[in-house]
Amino acid sequence: MMLVYAKIDSLQEKLTSFKSNISIGFVPTMGALHQGHLSLIEEAKKYNDIVVVSVFVNPTQFDKKEDLDNYPITMDSDLRMLEEIGCDIVFTPTANEMYEDGLKSEHFDFGGIEYEMEGAFREGHFDGVGTVVKRLFEIVKPHNSYFGEKDFQQLQIIKALVKLEQMNIRIVGCPIYRELDGLAMSSRNARLTVAHRKAAPFIRETLLKAKEMFGTENAVTVLQWVTDAFEKHPLLALEYFSIADEKSLKPIVQRIDNHDYRGFVAVMAGEIRLIDNIEL
Repeated sequence: MMLVYAKIDSLQEKLTSFKSNISIGFVPTMGALHQGHLSLIEEAKKYNDIVVVSVFVNPTQFDKKEDLDNYPITMDSDLRMLEEIGCDIVFTPTANEMYEDGLKSEHFDFGGIEYEMEGAFREGHFDGVGTVVKRLFEIVKPHNSYFGEKDFQQLQIIKALVKLEQMNIRIVGCPIYRELDGLAMSSRNARLTVAHRKAAPFIRETLLKAKEMFGTENAVTVLQWVTDAFEKHPLLALEYFSIADEKSLKPIVQRIDNHDYRGFVAVMAGEIRLIDNIEL
């Protein structure tokens, strides 16, 4: 039977009742769950005795109030999905419960990766992410925590957070879960117009072509090709495309042996912002 807690004290009382050798896997979410989230939970279930999922729309990581206001709240269906997949515990706090001293973010130094890509376009975003994830980790005290690689920069931020705060938590990155037509699954996809939803797989198609080109062309040539491809598209507007080192997330000028690279993209489909990435 799945247990649901909205209060920190009640959740922690339950978690501390488990034996010390029980492993806890944790999947933080902002709700509006889809199969991508469920794939993280399935992975957590394989390697942990207890799986905890949080459902909390974190106000401090939104740089635009309208994005927060428009974020879909689907708690009833989320809880049904979580029960069906066999989640053990769900944590559903309010903002007041999570932020007792008011809605403000802690500032973190993540070694510069917080200023690349998403950080450059979403002011304060990763301070908000770091603040809420640190708080959730302190509350749940998991052994392992699972994050999707669609938000690859966020995944690297969380790994940096755990190191910075000296938390004994293993961070597990899980592959991007995609729709049948290649679009990366996202809670935002449901807000796309019919025309934009039909056009959106172009993002994945462009990344695949960029990966192919990166095998023989330099980064500047690939960047220009991707930029040109989106300039010609009638419905999708490129916000950024970056070929970056996976660890530093800094854009590269030329390849260096024994480094791993990834292509990152953010695209506006009408009013909806979509992100994706590909291992190069």
